[in-house]
Amino acid sequence: MVQYQARLDATFGALADVTRRGVLERLGQGEASITELAERFDMTLTGMKKHVHVLEEAGLVITEKQGRVRTCRLGPCRLEDEVAWMNGYRRLVEARLDRLGEFLARTKGEEE
Repeated sequence: MVQYQARLDATFGALADVTRRGVLERLGQGEASITELAERFDMTLTGMKKHVHVLEEAGLVITEKQGRVRTCRLGPCRLEDEVAWMNGYRRLVEARLDRLGEFLARTKGEEE
């Protein structure tokens, strides 16, 4: 359970940042070097390396060094656990809203 939670924390933490989500969208179109990504997002190489490292730790990105160029591509993480967690949470919220709707329907008749 602890390992599962740590993975969810890493993934959701990585996805919490707009730049990192943008990097994933860009890599969905194909590989890119860290230099290309830094230029696209108008940031320093050091800043982009930090973002890529967070994505790499979450399994969302894989990097490979070829000479002096570090190339990034989408990683093996397919987000099945994260989607399952979100679906479970959605069902919980929907059930609470259904109970609230039932309560409001019952009490509406009492008010009149």
